[in-house]
Amino acid sequence: MPGDFERLGDARRLVAGDLEAVFLPGRGMLGASLRHHGVELLRRVGDLETAAAKGSTAGIPFLHPWANRLEAWRYRAAGRAVVLDRASPLLHADGNGLPIHGVPWAHLSWEVVDAGASRIRARLSWDWPALLAVFPFPHVVEIEAALSPEALAVTTTLTAGPEGPVPVSFGFHPYLGIPDAPRAAWRLELPAMRRLRLDGRGIPDGGEEPFTAFDAPLGARVFDDGFAVAAPHAAFVVSGAGRRIAVELLEGFRFAQVYAPAADALLALEPMTAPTDALVSGRGLTLVSPGERFRAAFRIGVSS
Repeated sequence: MPGDFERLGDARRLVAGDLEAVFLPGRGMLGASLRHHGVELLRRVGDLETAAAKGSTAGIPFLHPWANRLEAWRYRAAGRAVVLDRASPLLHADGNGLPIHGVPWAHLSWEVVDAGASRIRARLSWDWPALLAVFPFPHVVEIEAALSPEALAVTTTLTAGPEGPVPVSFGFHPYLGIPDAPRAAWRLELPAMRRLRLDGRGIPDGGEEPFTAFDAPLGARVFDDGFAVAAPHAAFVVSGAGRRIAVELLEGFRFAQVYAPAADALLALEPMTAPTDALVSGRGLTLVSPGERFRAAFRIGVSS
């Protein structure tokens, strides 16, 4: 395991068969490692201390209270107007100066409520004043990570506080890679979906277009696309060099982002509960009534 796990928080190691995973409850419940036969499948995990200091995503981060970016430093959701503080250490901007990925993982310490050799469940209470300044909707989030010999399953449950409805626009951003094969040789399989039309900043403009199923070597192809998912259990697959990794949306994730930059040997297959910018646009935004729960789950299946 990379040597900076312990300095970043209480590292919890899960083992099941030939799979091994590491989560960091003290740092955002970050999925910091996923190994198959001892080989690392996650990307951007080589220097987690630097990623934490910069507010960068890495491994399998939980993106909350929004995934990807907002088109402005203000939003209005569930009847509340919010102005974000550009100087807040709890916020991070993208290359266009837009707030991205909610509160960075390194700032959020989770409480472990249950753990075993192959599973961990942790809780985050969104009731600190600094967090409420970013997202003024008290709630509790629980993440359970369960490892089997075939897959890592991640289930997220959001329980709304009694004060009012809570908007849901969180997501995950697993950075994946195929060891022992060049990026161009990776085979990518995507289901038929609706592609969200994006402007030059990566913000959906409200339009959609059909996207036919894709199954081909990645080659030099570049992706940074948002999708509305049609199938109830959609699967996004990357394979090569005798290994297959499938991100399967089990429930609650009706949208997805696919990110494959030209310069990096990585692929992000991102489950999302709402499209990019949903807190501003309101499109695809779910509201959880006081005291009610919202549940979302996905799994990363690994096979030889």
